Amino acid sequence: MKMVENGAANKNHQAIDLSIDVHQQAGSDSECFDDDGRLKRTGTVWTASAHIITAVIGSGVLSLAWAIAQLGWIAGPAVMILFSFVTYYTSTLLSACYRSGDSVNGKRNYTYTDAVRSNLGGLKVKMCGLVQYVNLFGVAIGYTIASSISMMAIKRSNCFHRSGGKDPCHMNSNMYMISFGIVEIIFSQIPDFDQLWWLSIVAAVMSFTYSSIGLGLGVAKVIENGGIGGSLTGISVGTVTETKKVWGSFQALGAMAFAYSYSMILIEIQDTVRSPPSESKTMKKATFISVIVTTLFYMLCGCFGYAAFGDASPGNLLTGFGFYNPYWLLDIANAAIVIHLVGAYQVYCQPLFAFVEKTATTRFPDSDFVNKDIKVPLLGYKSYKLNLFRLVWRTIFVIITTLISMLLPFFNDIVGLLGALGFWPLTVYFPVEMYINQKRIPKWSTKWICLHMLSIACLIITIAAAAGSIAGIILDLETYKPFKTSY
Repeated sequence: MKMVENGAANKNHQAIDLSIDVHQQAGSDSECFDDDGRLKRTGTVWTASAHIITAVIGSGVLSLAWAIAQLGWIAGPAVMILFSFVTYYTSTLLSACYRSGDSVNGKRNYTYTDAVRSNLGGLKVKMCGLVQYVNLFGVAIGYTIASSISMMAIKRSNCFHRSGGKDPCHMNSNMYMISFGIVEIIFSQIPDFDQLWWLSIVAAVMSFTYSSIGLGLGVAKVIENGGIGGSLTGISVGTVTETKKVWGSFQALGAMAFAYSYSMILIEIQDTVRSPPSESKTMKKATFISVIVTTLFYMLCGCFGYAAFGDASPGNLLTGFGFYNPYWLLDIANAAIVIHLVGAYQVYCQPLFAFVEKTATTRFPDSDFVNKDIKVPLLGYKSYKLNLFRLVWRTIFVIITTLISMLLPFFNDIVGLLGALGFWPLTVYFPVEMYINQKRIPKWSTKWICLHMLSIACLIITIAAAAGSIAGIILDLETYKPFKTSY
């Protein structure tokens, strides 16, 4: 087995991480390598589910009570179930495109962009890459901001508790964003998804932790109130203006749609799965498990949160319970959010990392800086293969996302806009078009028409959600002061 130091040695395959060992010798033990010459993939239904849950159940679960408040008891849960179905269905279409041609022995597509290239080609490949990587970059910034909010909530909660509410506990978010960035610089040196499984499982456990705490506090609040809050149609006109009601409803659609979105990394996750059985069968099971689990948590957290606070549901469910009683439980929940976001950041950024590193290896095949690995011994454990280009570029990436987060701390709205623009093309349009092409579905057949109707409906939702996000950005700009105290 020999380390590949020349990107040209593997031109026909676009691996997710070019610094891993690749099959070079004919006649090597086939039990150690897959059909493409790469080391045997070891992923299972459960590791794939952990990756998906890590990516899907983010801190956005805490905003679902607010989203349901905008739509009411009828439309809120109905829209959430609708998006869960759309996500599951389009994910199964996308998983069928992991291999081109034959689903068992066809050529592997290592990334989402590879799948688009194999099935659609042309300008659509560049469009897909642009949308995907811009969204991944935006998510990294959003996660940095979200983690700092949770860290500040812990600090402020303890400050309030110590002072009995006498200290206003003003603080700046910059220090917390920098701390999160330092942690991400360290974890970003994990080469690829295969080495991320443990971080994904930890992050998935954390997501269940804070979701469960939010759910438990919501149930307790409903019992304390002695009744269920909210209304059938949500926040009424009069409480807010008609315009704000419309924008709020659009933003709620976006919050629910994007809470399920993980298509941009589905192919990369699927590339970690072992076979047999075929990767598409494993991913369908993993997707089903993940969507069922996330929908259950989303429904419980969103509905009990709305039942607890009614039309006054806060944007972050945990902040609605104040800083006392029991403040330590809220601290645990916010700490779980931070730990989860550390893992989710890495899961989302791996495809972007891989794209840049693959491009660099292709353009500079003879560069030791780009291709050569340095073995670093790790205290009696197997040595770590340090790649200097990976170290430098990933560190710069984290620094840039941290600086932008510090400069634009309301960037969640902009990330919402990026998500709005990415939901339709990445979750619906490309999977539908690739599936139609791969399965050679006849034009104007019933299935062809239904698939395109689904795509058009989701496009309309994306446009509406984008409009709501733009309205939110405009409101933020009215009071925007860079690098100022956040609390």
